[in-house]
Amino acid sequence: MVFGKYLNRYYLKYSWVLIIGALALVLVDTMQLKIPELYQMLIDGINNGVVEFNGATVPFDMSFVLDHICAPMFLVVVSMIFGRFLWRICFFGSSNSVEAELRSKMFDHCRHLSQEYYSKNKVGNLMSLFTNDLDTINECFGWGLMMFFDALFLGILSVIKMIQMNWLLALFAMIPMICLCLAGFSVSFFLEKKWEMRQEAFSRLSDFSQESFSGIAVIKAFVKEGKELLAFKKLNKENEDANVSFVKFATFFEVCVTLFVESVILIILGYGGYLAHQGVFTAGELMEFIGYFTAVVWPIMAISQLIEMSSRGKASLKRIGELLDSRPDVVDRADVENVAKINGKIEFRNLTFRYPEREEKVLDNISFTIEAGENVGIIGKTGAGKTTLVDLILRTYNVPDGTLFLDDKDVNRIPIKTVRDFAAYVPQDNFLFSDTIENNIAFASDKKENESELVVQAAKTADIHDNISEFKDKYQTVLGERGVTVSGGQKQRISIARAIMKEASILILDDSVSAVDTATEKIILDGLKSNRVGKTTILIAHRVSTIEHMDKIVFLNEGKIVAVGKHEELYENCPSYKVMVDLQKLEEEK
Repeated sequence: MVFGKYLNRYYLKYSWVLIIGALALVLVDTMQLKIPELYQMLIDGINNGVVEFNGATVPFDMSFVLDHICAPMFLVVVSMIFGRFLWRICFFGSSNSVEAELRSKMFDHCRHLSQEYYSKNKVGNLMSLFTNDLDTINECFGWGLMMFFDALFLGILSVIKMIQMNWLLALFAMIPMICLCLAGFSVSFFLEKKWEMRQEAFSRLSDFSQESFSGIAVIKAFVKEGKELLAFKKLNKENEDANVSFVKFATFFEVCVTLFVESVILIILGYGGYLAHQGVFTAGELMEFIGYFTAVVWPIMAISQLIEMSSRGKASLKRIGELLDSRPDVVDRADVENVAKINGKIEFRNLTFRYPEREEKVLDNISFTIEAGENVGIIGKTGAGKTTLVDLILRTYNVPDGTLFLDDKDVNRIPIKTVRDFAAYVPQDNFLFSDTIENNIAFASDKKENESELVVQAAKTADIHDNISEFKDKYQTVLGERGVTVSGGQKQRISIARAIMKEASILILDDSVSAVDTATEKIILDGLKSNRVGKTTILIAHRVSTIEHMDKIVFLNEGKIVAVGKHEELYENCPSYKVMVDLQKLEEEK
């Protein structure tokens, strides 16, 4: 059982189910403690031929056995079966519901976290939170509650029965058990640390595995399977050592508890045998007392397991809490205005930008304007700041006030959702889902009417329709993970079709035609020009031929604007642009 700010509300939410489960446990525990009484009558009846029953001495015959031992035992068994079924449904059903709700809460929270969070936290580590750590929370909520209530009710009822039979023998039996409980609580801190180390080792192993599977093509191309295997073995050994260390400590603790508990039976047999010799106890009553103590053993063992389980639960809940406590860096301000539509005018005013927690400038004093409906090309060397520039338009990062405007409104005063609703983006690293081609293209649109026709139209504009038609299942072809089953050029064009499908006021293509030939590139650009009349299109490219016919070209170098204008103007008036164009022409001729 574990408590925390992200878990406590579920105890209240499912309180009525937990109460029913607790009542079922009381029924089971009460019936379980009837069994030693029946054993006592059976043993004394066999030894003496008579039994003390309801204050009277009655003969021990077949009628008594059937009516007062067998029939009650049948009732006890049926009640325990029903009670155990009911508490399992209540405790384990609610724990599974808690796990599902907490997982949904975590996933929803992850959707809102900023890009900066994912640049610091790897996928493997996040997946371990959704698997191992949530499984631990499930176990603590279900088994933990059951063990707590069972230990509480069965322990209290058993001790009361023992005291009623002989308080001194009960005291001799319980003092060591109390000491054992206190020792258990002191061990919980070390168990929690051991479990936290185990989870961190598993996260590192998950990170490495996920990264290796994603980059398997590169590993094979460089023939580095052996190197990866050695690295995996090292992490796997660390994970094994962390697991073994935890299991050793937990098992040693459990064995010590078992030995300690079983040794208490020596006290009961010694002093209890003396009481039986003195005539204070009959043989049946001694067995009844031992039966009650045996019932107490489970609560004591449950407490030790509960300590170990709670230690694991605290460590896992702490890791989950760190995720849920993370706050997105890019959020709407309190003074945002409701904007019905964004037409596509974009203006940068002396924008200077640094990535969070870095000192170097990525963009320095950027100023230029893109009118609504313009086709604008952005070009420059690798690392010039081209991608960062368009990321700021999409509010991937925070923008300084008064430096970026959409339709003459400060972007910080427009809701982030509105900005992204009216923009479509094709990033450098094109991502496709493991789904059909049709669903991948339709992902950007909420339109359901004539969706298939619109998908085909978008595919034709992106010049991918003919390729898709050649596939066996055409638009129902299921792509591999991240689109691995199609070529780089096909992947780019499917991503472009998805962006076109959105029909956004602003379309941003980040080096999105680099994997296609110039003929295909021309078809795509002509299609965009004819289908996006009156809408803003921004195209980042490394090839001058890709953007030379744009309405405007922005030439960047080392985070600064070198020149803005048409291709002919830049070629005549900007020496560095002219050099770049000439060099590319020379490369093409060669």
